[in-house]
Amino acid sequence: MAQSSVRGEGARPRVPRAGELGWDDSMYEEGGEPVRTADGGPARLDGEGESDSVRPVDDTAPTGPQGQGRHGGGGGGRRHGGGGRPRRRRRILRWSAMVLALLILGTAGAGYLYYRHLNAKIKKDDLNIGDAKDRAAKSKPNAAGQTPLNILLIGSDARNSTANQKLGGARDTFDGPARADVQMLLHLSADRTNMSVVSMPRDTLLDIPKCTDPDTGTVYDASTVPVITNDSLRRGGPGCTVATWEKLTDIHIDHFIMVDFAGVVSMADAIGGVPVCVDANIYSHTSTGHGSGLKLKEGTTAIKGKQALQWLRTRYGFEDGSDIGRTRAQHQYMNSMVKQLRANATLSNPGKLKSLAETATEALTVDDGLGTVTKLYDLSKELKKVPSKRINMMTMPWVYSADGNRVLPKAKAADSVWRLMREDIALDGKGKKKKATERTSSDPAAADDKIAVQVQNGTRTSTLAPVPGRANAVTELLVGKGFTASKADLTAATADDTTVIRYPSDDLEGDALRVAKSLGIPTSAVEKSANVSGVTLVVGADWRDGTTYKAPSDDDSTPSSDELNAGKCMKVNPDFTW
Repeated sequence: MAQSSVRGEGARPRVPRAGELGWDDSMYEEGGEPVRTADGGPARLDGEGESDSVRPVDDTAPTGPQGQGRHGGGGGGRRHGGGGRPRRRRRILRWSAMVLALLILGTAGAGYLYYRHLNAKIKKDDLNIGDAKDRAAKSKPNAAGQTPLNILLIGSDARNSTANQKLGGARDTFDGPARADVQMLLHLSADRTNMSVVSMPRDTLLDIPKCTDPDTGTVYDASTVPVITNDSLRRGGPGCTVATWEKLTDIHIDHFIMVDFAGVVSMADAIGGVPVCVDANIYSHTSTGHGSGLKLKEGTTAIKGKQALQWLRTRYGFEDGSDIGRTRAQHQYMNSMVKQLRANATLSNPGKLKSLAETATEALTVDDGLGTVTKLYDLSKELKKVPSKRINMMTMPWVYSADGNRVLPKAKAADSVWRLMREDIALDGKGKKKKATERTSSDPAAADDKIAVQVQNGTRTSTLAPVPGRANAVTELLVGKGFTASKADLTAATADDTTVIRYPSDDLEGDALRVAKSLGIPTSAVEKSANVSGVTLVVGADWRDGTTYKAPSDDDSTPSSDELNAGKCMKVNPDFTW
């Protein structure tokens, strides 16, 4: 080891005492220099901060009191009485230091290997495998530069393992394509003061966009008729479920987290049980063999293992026996699980934390953006910032389909919820943000007579035929205002609820905003789109007549309290009590 330059002539080097330089004295040899790793850097067990992992230390920073290389600067001389320490004592100190240093280095290596072990267990898949034209624009930061996060939670009914098959039944579908039994969109507000979670009933009928399987290259064409939403997972994986949600909500999804049957059971076990409540004894079982098999007594029970999965899958026994009751039960479970995770996933409980880490990394499938332990941990810290009382859960507004066997999004009510989430407005109505100011563009608009505008007729609705000649009428209006390069698109009319102006590239944003201003259309209705080749005005169903556009007022009303965070105890159907 290198000799110290701060000592008296002929004096023996002294081993610094623990804490003198901020390093353990187990990291020093007789010569007083720190024991280093193969690459020359020191190592220690990091016992502080927000992670209990073992990690290398940056030795570019000062490692102790500034300028105190040896005790007081002069402690390297002989001790009082001369002679120094006996040789045997020096050997004991030297070998003790070396052994302890090796133990520390070995632990650091084990920590790194354990980190790699956890990372290797995390399963990853593509985030969005739909066409670019169906994708939503990324969320914009607020005035403080903070950006919201949108995460799609997916519960898979995969039966691709013995454990999953045993839990999920249906042996005839073993190792077949999985379906998305549970779907929840989690919105974490930009300022991290609230969280909104909206579930979609499994029986919802939706238009599923075109998806391409990233592994096989198989292309699944867009559905021509509404398809049950849980089928999206079978069209190339979770990336198609993400694409389906983005097309429906126009909300950009940043990440997805998917868990299967076995994962639900193992997570509940690792947490130590999830408390749930029923207002009467329940046994989910019918004479024909239907039902999850859930059997609980009235009141609160901490469920885990197979019982946790039964709770999440129960529909025969809750409320009216529909998928809606099951969704509310899932809300209760999720709320309770979040509280349990907050209580258990702490550095003060390392055993529980390790168990959760092992279980979570094995149970989850995530997108690449969450594909490491570090990224998952960072996300957990963001989620933990939200007070429990500001976590709001609800079911997507819905109506029964014509045959009564499925459900559909309730047009205006569902659209209102999606808009609140897009605009980062909490579902509980607290802390509503101020109205956005008018948009501007760094790219100046061309002269009005140089802006080419294509006008489309989008006045068709589900109950009304399109207004004949509407594109021509609005084109004439634009020409009269000086936009002489405007032309009407005479192709078939489309169905657009609101009037919108689209542009394909940033250099045309200023032109699109100029057209919006001239017609009194709000800048919030101006959007970038890969589906158009130039500035395109779509005259929607909100402007079926007249020459003056009246923008619909935003309805910032939030769901009623009985729609959010359904009651403490699940209502049990009297036909399923015991």
